[in-house]
Amino acid sequence: MESEVGKLRRVAVKHARDAFGDPAAVQRQWRDLRYLARPDVTAATTEYARFLALLEGAGVETLPLPSDDTVGLDSLYARDASIVCQQGVILCNMAKPQRRTEPAAQEAAFRAAGIPIRGRITGDATLEGGDACWIDERTLAVGRGYRTNEAGIHQLRDLVQDCVDEVIVVPLPHWHGPEDVFHLMSIVSPVDRDLFLVYAPLMPVPFREALISRGIELVEVPAAEFDTLGCNVLAVAPREVLMLAGNPETRARLERVGVTVREFAGREICLKGGGGPTCLTRPLMRDGG
Repeated sequence: MESEVGKLRRVAVKHARDAFGDPAAVQRQWRDLRYLARPDVTAATTEYARFLALLEGAGVETLPLPSDDTVGLDSLYARDASIVCQQGVILCNMAKPQRRTEPAAQEAAFRAAGIPIRGRITGDATLEGGDACWIDERTLAVGRGYRTNEAGIHQLRDLVQDCVDEVIVVPLPHWHGPEDVFHLMSIVSPVDRDLFLVYAPLMPVPFREALISRGIELVEVPAAEFDTLGCNVLAVAPREVLMLAGNPETRARLERVGVTVREFAGREICLKGGGGPTCLTRPLMRDGG
């Protein structure tokens, strides 16, 4: 795939009703998973239907990940358990203990759909998909934080060496600590080959300079809209994004540089669990970005 911005053709998703199950399952899990509040299953299902309608309206084929008793609420955030390169899916090894079973669940779904598996992160190495971001077809940025360790990055390098010229390691800040949901893609969302949405205060200077040196324009998310996931947008095509409602200044800044923005409400499926539209999706196929 090797693009975050090419026309999105196919994506794996986990419907809220299948991730959350019934209200009793949500009640058992949400505090342990450090959600900000208990999600309402009925409202979440309605929100998710709107999100899916936006994907389908953009011409995106969705591969539903099935309900699975081995995983929990966080399986809603399908991006994190895998990474996709030209040679297939790389299965991650989750640092968050409650999510350790998600890569195996995704593997079963991908194999059933005939999607090739390139390899997996194993042992004490950890890597989560939210920490991997394609800068261009031959450059992969990887966040080194609490969710992705040095050993995980080393194994990833080996798995992508045939299709990548450079892996940029981005040291991530402590921010809210090891229990937080912070990933590299918490602070950067590619919108086009030469346009990225970023949250500047948490960007390491070398990473910012690396993007600018490649001719990438940076649109900055205001501080007031970072906690409401203003920096987490999903490109469904170059300069066409899906975005969580409630971030009007970020939307205005994107529109000023020619980006088409479509919004959905995500109080239940995004804000409470800390994952935006990028987190909700595992892109499987894009046109060249």
